[in-house]
Amino acid sequence: MTKEKTEQEAYLQLAAACAQAEHCEQEMRDKMKRWGMAPEAQNRVVERLTKERYIDNERYARAFVKDKVRYNKWGRRKVQQALWMKRIDDDIQQRVLDEIDDEEYLKVLVPLLKQKRKSIKAANDYELNQKLVRFALSRGFDYGIIRQCLDVDEEMDIDDEMD
Repeated sequence: MTKEKTEQEAYLQLAAACAQAEHCEQEMRDKMKRWGMAPEAQNRVVERLTKERYIDNERYARAFVKDKVRYNKWGRRKVQQALWMKRIDDDIQQRVLDEIDDEEYLKVLVPLLKQKRKSIKAANDYELNQKLVRFALSRGFDYGIIRQCLDVDEEMDIDDEMD
């Protein structure tokens, strides 16, 4: 059985973790809960980490959104769901999600759909498009932007056939 950490030990360990990478308040609370710390002690440690700017949920959310869109190729809805699971405030979520550049968003979705199109087996174009839409929806992209990308892609295919 491990002994319960003191507030100072928890603070030092969590500050070191926050200095290494961005973490949100909920992640820190979860760690302290696993360590068996009392809720009052957790509040004091989180308050101190926040005051000393080791924890900043908005800064964390910005980095999280940027990484998930760029590297994991997630859409807004999936990112928003993940932020909700990490208990980031709704106003911070909305502010950070609104900062996603639409052009960069399209630069993520278009190649993703093109790559997926190569691996899909479908009897006709309708079935192919349905599978692509389901795939993109599962990645958290909105139907409107998916449709827009597929329409542009179909127009490019028609232009290629005419050449």
